[in-house]
Amino acid sequence: MNLLSIGASYRTADVAVLERLVIPEPSVPGLLQRLVAQPYVGEAVVVSTCNRVEVYAAVSGFHGGLGDICNVLSEHSGIPASELAGHLYVHYGEAAVRHSFRVSSGLDSMVVGEAQILGQLRDAYHSATEVDSAGRLLHELMQQTLRVGKRAHAETGIDRAGQSVVTAALDLAAEHLGADLAGRSALVIGAGAMGALSVATLTRAGVGPLRITNRSHERADRLAEAYGAVAVRFDDLDAVLKEVDIVVCATASTAPVLTRQRLERVGKELVVLDLAVPRDVAPDAADLPGVHIIDINSLASSRRSHPAAAETAAVEQIVATEVENFLGWLRGAEIAPTVAALRTRAEEVVSAEMRKLIARRPEFTEEQRGDVSRTLHRVVQQLLHSPTVRVRQLAAEPGGDQYAALLRELFDLDVPLATQANAVPEIGGKP
Repeated sequence: MNLLSIGASYRTADVAVLERLVIPEPSVPGLLQRLVAQPYVGEAVVVSTCNRVEVYAAVSGFHGGLGDICNVLSEHSGIPASELAGHLYVHYGEAAVRHSFRVSSGLDSMVVGEAQILGQLRDAYHSATEVDSAGRLLHELMQQTLRVGKRAHAETGIDRAGQSVVTAALDLAAEHLGADLAGRSALVIGAGAMGALSVATLTRAGVGPLRITNRSHERADRLAEAYGAVAVRFDDLDAVLKEVDIVVCATASTAPVLTRQRLERVGKELVVLDLAVPRDVAPDAADLPGVHIIDINSLASSRRSHPAAAETAAVEQIVATEVENFLGWLRGAEIAPTVAALRTRAEEVVSAEMRKLIARRPEFTEEQRGDVSRTLHRVVQQLLHSPTVRVRQLAAEPGGDQYAALLRELFDLDVPLATQANAVPEIGGKP
């Protein structure tokens, strides 16, 4: 099996495509099950955020895996596979490992260095674990991906400015308003993870009074209490819109929450930060006078976060080191079934010789037979110990994948392909 990552992000697709690709949380388990039911896909993890949708998979073949995953994404989104292909990026083998580590470190984020992606990756891994779609290869990849992301944030200043999609959007909002946001009134629509991040960021920026609304008023009330804001009923949304300067939309709704008609009734200048995918603001509201809409497309084109080159270089070095460590683990894993087969062959030889000895020397007592058997086993174990330890070490080094094949050839070992595929991930580029 080998690693394959396929996805679309703000780099390759606009929000109109992303909102068709986005996978609502309740739909993730079903999509994972459809993926692992495909002929070439053995394991799968799905990441779906406001600006990226990615599939990490363990596949038995590059072209077959690519086709299987594209077909599932096409079926899910309703975008023909031929059209969808133009928006997808593909990473295979070592490149897939590197991409995963760069994503967790914030290097591939719209706002470079943002830490929210770590939580999103953790949620994606948890979802895959719950439906058992992550096997040995993806368990190791995701665990190391999360560890590398934590290391990058802990050991460098890549996220020192505390940048996030929300802070970048607020910077654009300040430009539209032509002033500092402190003291401006705001409304956050949505009380999920992005809504909570928005409330926290607005509070730090001194925005206020701050109101929160959500279809579940209890969730809005809990969030408001935590930040000293005011929870308002969702039914009162139209009235509240007329009283605020800034609106942040971050719901999981599949239909626009702010329609053109609703925004037309506001009758005042309003800055709307639409951080939801699918969009919370109807596309036909974009040309309303006095309404300034900042969405994922706006943020992608602005690219406002530019960490110091030294910080970015430090994270890239961490990623490079960790990629090589992971590849070493893969190469070491490849040798394991062959070493096991070698030890099994040695045990079979010892057992065969013991049977011959007993046939020739029937006068041996059970105790004597046991002594001879244990002696033979100890001799074999001692002879094999140093070579097998050393071959594992050599196999973990670059080019070490050749050692498994060499052992199989030298000792005429029969290691079933199924065993190798399940326990020994391959390394390399596209076949």
